[in-house]
Amino acid sequence: MDTFPSMEAIRDMLDDIQEDLPPILFEELNGGVLLLPEHKLHPESREEDKLFIKGEYHRSRILGRQIIIYYGTFKKLYETKSEKKIYRELKKTLHHEFVHHIESLGGEKDLEIDDAIRLEAYRRKKS
Repeated sequence: MDTFPSMEAIRDMLDDIQEDLPPILFEELNGGVLLLPEHKLHPESREEDKLFIKGEYHRSRILGRQIIIYYGTFKKLYETKSEKKIYRELKKTLHHEFVHHIESLGGEKDLEIDDAIRLEAYRRKKS
């Protein structure tokens, strides 16, 4: 039996998390928050030490601004975890992507720099 929450249940969790956020955070997020079924690996992911992407913030002149959450990644990483743990990780990921959004609106890149530092640590890490 598959105990991981369905995509619909995860979508409901994301909706609950978003309802607690102030409306101002959604300004100019015209693409909204999308939940995609697949998992995503970072292009530099190694087979022996996979680097999964849980969420991404996208901005484009054509498509605008949106947050993407990867259901498949959450399923691979948290398949045996409790719904409470999954909810906490979803919340942490969504908040992380909203920080990217707010920083983008303000012309800041602190979180991008932090992410780059973490990626560099991954590159240097021995498997």
